[in-house]
Amino acid sequence: MYFSYDEPLFRPPAEAYSAIIQATLGCSWNRCAFCEMYSSKKFKVRNIDELRPEIETLSRIYSDAKKVFLSDGNAFVLSANKLIPILEEVNKNFGRIQRVSSYAMPRDILSKSDDELKSLKELGLKLLYVGIETGDDELLKLIDKGETSSSTVEGILKAHNAGIETSIMIINGLGGKKYSGQHAVNSAKIINQINPKFLSTLTLSMPYGENHFRSRFQGEYIPLTMVELFEELRTFIGLTDLNNVIYRSNHVSNNLILSGTLSKDKETILEQLDRAIETTPRGVYPTSPGVL
Repeated sequence: MYFSYDEPLFRPPAEAYSAIIQATLGCSWNRCAFCEMYSSKKFKVRNIDELRPEIETLSRIYSDAKKVFLSDGNAFVLSANKLIPILEEVNKNFGRIQRVSSYAMPRDILSKSDDELKSLKELGLKLLYVGIETGDDELLKLIDKGETSSSTVEGILKAHNAGIETSIMIINGLGGKKYSGQHAVNSAKIINQINPKFLSTLTLSMPYGENHFRSRFQGEYIPLTMVELFEELRTFIGLTDLNNVIYRSNHVSNNLILSGTLSKDKETILEQLDRAIETTPRGVYPTSPGVL
């Protein structure tokens, strides 16, 4: 069987070698001020009859695949009753599968019972990528995230209690200069509460330009210089108090590649940020890579 993906198709860097199954198209929320990933798509749920032959074909193409990623934007919005047949089909066709993962919003987790989450985990769904973006409630409203710090913590801890790990994304520079301090402080606070398996920082990108972002952002946006971005990130990392969290800052949007385990490598990462702050000319603004 021949099939093609409904483009654009996005996946986390860690899923580069995963078989990707488009369980949904687009994003069920699709209102975040900073995100243009699915602006060209209307959200759609794909049924198991559509997916079954694609899963079978993918299993032949990726016969050695150990990971499967369910896309698009937040495939975990699907109910457990819709996800279970997909996972059963994945397990039936992929002989070496070790992990299934998906993007999710906290509300997607909260909509499922504890027993449903445990059932999904038993079927191999072991990791959820959650872009919480910030731990600051004011900034969450300004970007129209549709979540609060409380709902975020509640949802992520519910997943953890079911044995499902999370990979959390924070966006450096999200609120610009006016909200930078509270963004850094409250983002560290929320990460300390949830202690995820993985933590990534991305940098705010504006593929359609700053004016377009301003028209969607509901506050006063003043862009940060490169040094100010590093300073915000340093404040955030400096305030974390974590146990064995794998940290990466290796997205195409990032201006400085960082990696390590927090808190073991915290001082090394802070030293790298200090060097970047000292050696980067002040007044220089980053160039957006044009992608999210």
